[in-house]
Amino acid sequence: MSGKEVDPLIPIVVDILEAEGYDAVQLREVARRARMSLATIYRRYPTRDALIVAALRWWMDANRYATIGTHIGTEESVYDGLMRIYRAIFEPWERHPQMLRAYVRSQAGPGGDELTRHGFEVVVPAADAVLAGCDAAFATDLGAVMSSVIYGSLARFGTGALDISEVVPTIERAVFWLCRGHQAVAG
Repeated sequence: MSGKEVDPLIPIVVDILEAEGYDAVQLREVARRARMSLATIYRRYPTRDALIVAALRWWMDANRYATIGTHIGTEESVYDGLMRIYRAIFEPWERHPQMLRAYVRSQAGPGGDELTRHGFEVVVPAADAVLAGCDAAFATDLGAVMSSVIYGSLARFGTGALDISEVVPTIERAVFWLCRGHQAVAG
């Protein structure tokens, strides 16, 4: 596949993930819908997990990471900048909770570390731009705390302990208090 060309298997897997969930992605069904042999699919993706990870990465690039940008030179507060990034990441998942369920499952499985790595490659430069004028210790601490809040929220969502509509508000409260605390110490 060339740079922008999408493997025709990917939208099929995304459709299955969104409509029926992670467990419904079966290679025989993907092959049937794509009108291709299982052997052809296995030549492209050695495992079902690899195909699901590829589909999730494509969906995330199209729906979550497409609007992050770095906004370098804007006059937004740290809070506003971080929430712009977090909303760009999580609001598409609010509209597509099955994709978040699939992400949580895939991230913990074979190849899931690629999803995490790719996310950091996109998000860290944008967050670094927002935090450029901040104390380095604050930026480091904020990154550690927010990673824990986010991974904890995803785990809670994955187990059904947190509704999808509560993920962004949970993150927003954490960012608010961290930024407010930093302003109190810095000011």
